[in-house]
Amino acid sequence: MGASSGGWEVLSEIFQVMAGDFSLPIIVAQHLHPLQNVSSWDFLGARCALTCKEAEEKEPIAAGYIYFAPANYHLLIEKDRTFSLSVDERVNFSRPSIDVLFESAAEAYGAGLIGVVLSGANRDGADGLKRIKDCHGLAIVQDPATAQTEYMPRAAIAATAVDQILAPSAIGHFLSTL
Repeated sequence: MGASSGGWEVLSEIFQVMAGDFSLPIIVAQHLHPLQNVSSWDFLGARCALTCKEAEEKEPIAAGYIYFAPANYHLLIEKDRTFSLSVDERVNFSRPSIDVLFESAAEAYGAGLIGVVLSGANRDGADGLKRIKDCHGLAIVQDPATAQTEYMPRAAIAATAVDQILAPSAIGHFLSTL
């Protein structure tokens, strides 16, 4: 999942409807201030049944967790399905970058990947979601009419043929059926 401006509220709405026995890992790149601390994860963790945590270098990805990219690091997925952190240049003015996460995840998971682009003020996530579709994964975008900032969802919709355009709670319900 990728989010920027308005993302915390949207993520909270999505995760509140998901059961604690959700069988897939969720990995989130939320644009952050470089000095932001983990209080935002705590905020979400108190509102959902899944465990929220910051992703760590070389950590194996496990079901039942919501992993967040650390502030000021790109989060990548390795082919062995572990995390890698990078301080490479910003992409779309962002680190963590949604495109960096999605593109690396598409290579690791292929058709088994679901990409979700949420509220945000730039086009980060659009190219990554296209890469997910190129690898036969599923593309979901927040309905721009429900986004605090609709630019990221609109850019994703323009970049590729998305599979679902949904309101936040509907995204949570849809994912819960998988």
